Amino acid sequence: MIDHIGIIVTDFANSRAFYQKALAPIGYAMLMELGPEITGTVHVAGFGEDRKPDFWISEAAPGKSAGNAEHGHVHVALRVASRALVDAFYAAALAAGARDNGAPGIRAHYHPNYYGAFVLDPDGHNIEAVCHDPV
Repeated sequence: MIDHIGIIVTDFANSRAFYQKALAPIGYAMLMELGPEITGTVHVAGFGEDRKPDFWISEAAPGKSAGNAEHGHVHVALRVASRALVDAFYAAALAAGARDNGAPGIRAHYHPNYYGAFVLDPDGHNIEAVCHDPV
């Protein structure tokens, strides 16, 4: 069972603003933010629901970058309760500056009820919202 996941971002302020907008429709909010005075080097922010951050972004360490050939891109799939929430996530993410990486729809090659949408965040990470329930 996964408790939480973290990704490295190049522009922390831009990515924080992006995720605040993109994740809001699915009930995620920024629940915690820590600066270098706490972490020792970089800014981090935790997003989640019910007072439990489980999706974290972390500023790239000085002199490092994120989401490139050296470090690779990350794929994160966020399970949501309805297809309408998949649609809302996709629209909010695009409005926040994401690039399309797969419009909302059935992905029957996974299973008949797999309804997902994919976007690329500011660093090129593949972020997905998925609902496994029928209609």
